[in-house]
Amino acid sequence: MLKLLSVPAIIAAISGIAMAIQGTLNSQLTQKTSLLTSTFVVHFMGAVIALLALLLWRVPFLEHKWLQIPWYLYLGGVLSVLIVALVALSISKIGVCNATTCIIVGQVGAAVLIDHFGLFGVQKIPWNPWQLLGLVLFATGAKLLFR
Repeated sequence: MLKLLSVPAIIAAISGIAMAIQGTLNSQLTQKTSLLTSTFVVHFMGAVIALLALLLWRVPFLEHKWLQIPWYLYLGGVLSVLIVALVALSISKIGVCNATTCIIVGQVGAAVLIDHFGLFGVQKIPWNPWQLLGLVLFATGAKLLFR
């Protein structure tokens, strides 16, 4: 129970709240423009904010050995574009609650696999029967939320 109330867990919950709001805003922007235009604008705004943060906090950007980093670690940017577009599209089609429910089930399912197999260089955290039961209960709860 203490892990659930820890600072990292609270930060993660705040992230989830921000994601639901972001998806809603992106969906509304998509309806007023187009899917590709809104996706570009969202990422452009994010890049500007990230650049300002780098400059403000004087982060040594050029000191990193960028060419020595495995190529697949750069795919986060590609996935980000895909995520923003798919979230905006799904929210406009099935609503915020339904889309977010499906997103979270997909995230948790993928997270269990990533942890279990130690994919992408993360520490291996094998699943156990309780986690699998939790995932089944979670998916069942998601089904009850889906309208």
